[in-house]
Amino acid sequence: MRERTSRRIMQRFTIHDLAAIIDARAASGGDASYTRKLLDKGPAHCARKLGEEAVETIIAAVEKDRHHLIAEGADLMFHFLVLLKASGVTLQDVEAVLAQRTAISGLEEKAARNRD
Repeated sequence: MRERTSRRIMQRFTIHDLAAIIDARAASGGDASYTRKLLDKGPAHCARKLGEEAVETIIAAVEKDRHHLIAEGADLMFHFLVLLKASGVTLQDVEAVLAQRTAISGLEEKAARNRD
């Protein structure tokens, strides 16, 4: 029963939940929070960490290591949200752009960006 309950909880966990956790940890003291420590080092440091995680995610994908890809993908998402927070950008800001882009086909959207 415990395993089934744990799975139900995990199924409901969203990227918005992660963003809320990052927001809460950003407001906490630095010593107890890895997130706070990252944020204290500024956007450039957060961007480097995101880059490291992106490379690790790519390697996992190229190696076709599903388990590693999932784990690195989670790290990548976390560090992306931390970078957004460090840069004063919200997940909702990114979602708004995605909503605009998905209103038309990907090829049309890309062509429109190239004209701008």
